[in-house]
Amino acid sequence: MPKPKRHLFVCMQQRPPGHPRGSCGAKGCNEVFDEFLFQAQQRNTFEEVAITASGCIGPCGMGPNVLIYPEGVLYSGVSRADVAEIFDKHILGGEVIERLKAPADVW
Repeated sequence: MPKPKRHLFVCMQQRPPGHPRGSCGAKGCNEVFDEFLFQAQQRNTFEEVAITASGCIGPCGMGPNVLIYPEGVLYSGVSRADVAEIFDKHILGGEVIERLKAPADVW
């Protein structure tokens, strides 16, 4: 596999219900991860984009969180409905989506 142009990490952290930090798992990260895989398949981008399930990567209470490199952009509160936009605008187009970007004091 050639080096991907972009590598994204989807937080899949699971914590018990009621945990004070919350978790991306309780906020729908599985649907977000599955949708990224689906979008990659639809666009046939497996040689350009790496998609990795990860542990905690940031502000748990603001999840699901998605981190994209090489830019190092963290998106928070990502829903399944946001994934196609992230794919088209950021992953393929290089445009950061400001409305989903984690606040500067967090990341």
